[in-house]
Amino acid sequence: MYDAILIKENHIVAAGTIAKAVAAARAQNPGVICEVEVENLAEAEAGMRAEADRLLLDNFTHTQLKETVKLRNEIAPMISLEASGGVDLTTAKEIAECLVDFISVGKLTKDISAIDLSMRFKLLEE
Repeated sequence: MYDAILIKENHIVAAGTIAKAVAAARAQNPGVICEVEVENLAEAEAGMRAEADRLLLDNFTHTQLKETVKLRNEIAPMISLEASGGVDLTTAKEIAECLVDFISVGKLTKDISAIDLSMRFKLLEE
């Protein structure tokens, strides 16, 4: 979390637009990677035009992923695209075939059940 900024929906609402959120992040943290979470193609285009470093494509269908990759290649080839949301190891290959740059597999940690572990010292009697 120290080496990048992730702009999410609430940040965008607070700033007013994706472009303003990216500009504010860059002004406060020059040189730090700026990633924007987007939920549709219009938001993805706004992130591209704002020159974010990476877009986190949240819950995009395969068709939407392909459309976003095509648009990125046309107007902002320097921006990385990351597919996220609802990804698991059974869908990762199909998502990779959409030609995104990164895939986040949240199910590795998201749906895990916690277990109660403790380490207790036992004093040995002399």
